[in-house]
Amino acid sequence: MITGKYPNLRLRRSRKNSWSRRLLAENNLSASDFILPIFLMEGKNKIQPIKSMPNVNRYSINKLGIILDRAIKNKIPMVALFPYTSTKLKDSLGSEALNENNLVCRAIRYIKDRYKDKIGIMCDVALDPYTVHGHDGILRSGYVLNDETIEILINQSLLQAQMGCDVLAPSDMMDGRIGRIRKALDKENLKNVQLLSYAVKYASNFYGPFRDAVGSKIALKGDKKTYQMDFRNIDEAIREVALDVKEGADMVMVKPGLPYIDIIRLIKNKFKVPVFAYQVSGEYSMISNAINKKIIGKEAIYENLMSFKRAGANAIISYYADRLNEILPW
Repeated sequence: MITGKYPNLRLRRSRKNSWSRRLLAENNLSASDFILPIFLMEGKNKIQPIKSMPNVNRYSINKLGIILDRAIKNKIPMVALFPYTSTKLKDSLGSEALNENNLVCRAIRYIKDRYKDKIGIMCDVALDPYTVHGHDGILRSGYVLNDETIEILINQSLLQAQMGCDVLAPSDMMDGRIGRIRKALDKENLKNVQLLSYAVKYASNFYGPFRDAVGSKIALKGDKKTYQMDFRNIDEAIREVALDVKEGADMVMVKPGLPYIDIIRLIKNKFKVPVFAYQVSGEYSMISNAINKKIIGKEAIYENLMSFKRAGANAIISYYADRLNEILPW
């Protein structure tokens, strides 16, 4: 409750000087709030721009040092790995996800061998980069099978954890997968591997550039509305988070970010668990293209990122994370 009244109380007094505004800021951003997504590709000595995502590239494994060195120098705590899988390696079951020499597994080993624990590694647990149909699981008659998909996701999770992944992030939205994965990890004495559940993942129109980046956009048949959430729903988000936390999720994700600020705040207030926001590819590309066309200024990036923090997000996955020194007013 505000006490006092004008003219004795003048709220503009504290806004007059920069030092005062900084001193009294209710929320702040630092490098520790960010996770940097990295797209992987086969080959050597390759850095390939992604046309639909300005200033974002795919990296061959031997070129990862360029972006990892920058992330570590800027004190980013964790990177998230996403593979661009060749069509010749895809099948209906996403079998390449279980290959110990796939792109993600080789990248994990490279990072751990070179950087040890200087930076955390988050790995996506889902089959869409590996399936010919672009869906996150086993597709039968146009429907993704839940329980059969979970069996593959368990094995994918165990493989990534055994390779050295620190945080497994199931993004598939299958019912019950968090509990099954947690149980399998504990059984294999991988109790310290963390689970970041994409608990609230909406069937969104903002994922297009990401699907370009991992090569699943052309392959995708139909949509993902039978397993990703309906963007009209709020209560369903609460139920999803409640289930995943009960099953053993250490952290939960809300994806996309900006259109779902209300959900981030709701989940944080209700569950008091670590909540992550994903500023997804469509959000990133819209802002970047608007800046490049001088429709808005680059200061809009900071304003946008601060909205996640203000809503209660503990961390933000953002493609801007490797350029924070150009964005944040240190």
